[in-house]
Amino acid sequence: MPFLVIYLTRIGYSTAKAGLALGAYGLGHVVASSMGGHLADRIGRRNTIVLSMFGSAASMMALSQARTYVWIVILTAITAAFGELYRPASHALLADLMPPDQRVFSFAIYRFAINLGVAAGPAMAGFLAEHSFFYLFAGDAATSVIYGIIAVFALPQGLKTYEKGERMGEALRVAARDRRFMLFLLATLFAALIDMQMGSTFALRVTTLGFAPHVYGMLISLNALLVITLEMVIINATQHLSPRPVIALGYLLWGLGFSMTGIAHTVPLLAWTVVIWTFGEMVSSPLIAAYVAEIAPERFRGRYMGMFVTAWSIALCLGPPIGTFVFERNPAALWAGCGVLGLLSAALLYTEG
Repeated sequence: MPFLVIYLTRIGYSTAKAGLALGAYGLGHVVASSMGGHLADRIGRRNTIVLSMFGSAASMMALSQARTYVWIVILTAITAAFGELYRPASHALLADLMPPDQRVFSFAIYRFAINLGVAAGPAMAGFLAEHSFFYLFAGDAATSVIYGIIAVFALPQGLKTYEKGERMGEALRVAARDRRFMLFLLATLFAALIDMQMGSTFALRVTTLGFAPHVYGMLISLNALLVITLEMVIINATQHLSPRPVIALGYLLWGLGFSMTGIAHTVPLLAWTVVIWTFGEMVSSPLIAAYVAEIAPERFRGRYMGMFVTAWSIALCLGPPIGTFVFERNPAALWAGCGVLGLLSAALLYTEG
């Protein structure tokens, strides 16, 4: 939904109302993250992905026709929910199919494909939006339908681990007693709050220094370029290491890179901060889902993945508004806070490392 704010302002709504719609988008993500994990275990990984893709396509087309604000907000939340349902299921399916010693590399390839889409998607979306925002909605729906068809005919079902007679909330109770997992989730939430500054306060930092918006675009493109070219190389060196200390190092670099943004006043220095936090992303991200698959009980694997994705969804809701609030009042405090969150997340992981 990167173009949602532009779309809403184009059809006459204020930026404040556009921001509230983005809040609905984040709320939809939070709901879908946990629901997607539950469905992945109950109805199967493939069925959850199919539901996500076809539901996303239908709700996206409905959103393209909505004009009253209430319906736009409702359909934004529904679209976000359907669009996010697939993620815990896709993570669980990869973990089902791959032996433990190949999971890290498999998740790295998965991320490589996603980052290729991230590199090409915004430019293509901008081209479509310049001609008609309807083309943007229709294009998004079409790609979802294509994914759904591929899932129906080509993806394996994966595990169905929900047991008849299972007590409601049993997976949550098991996870709550899993100290390693709880510390991991808290550390991941802190790291995700840092990462959410990339699309909000980092952009404000670049523009308040007097640089044109395209400079921010170039810095974000640097992130994508580094991930596409170097992540697989890094994973070859780290995939057989103990995952928790490596993830901790990645979270620490995430915090360090963003904390240095506050003292970077030139484009080369800003680019250097991007390199640091991108290395944190590349070191940690491919190991994270594989680590969750490793520590999750098999029968709760989808729901553990859902809880992990929910941590990121909560950060999506909280990170940008908290970050912009602090940035408006004390930018130095924001960047220092990123460093503190990076230290805390690394310390939490080393506690059980």
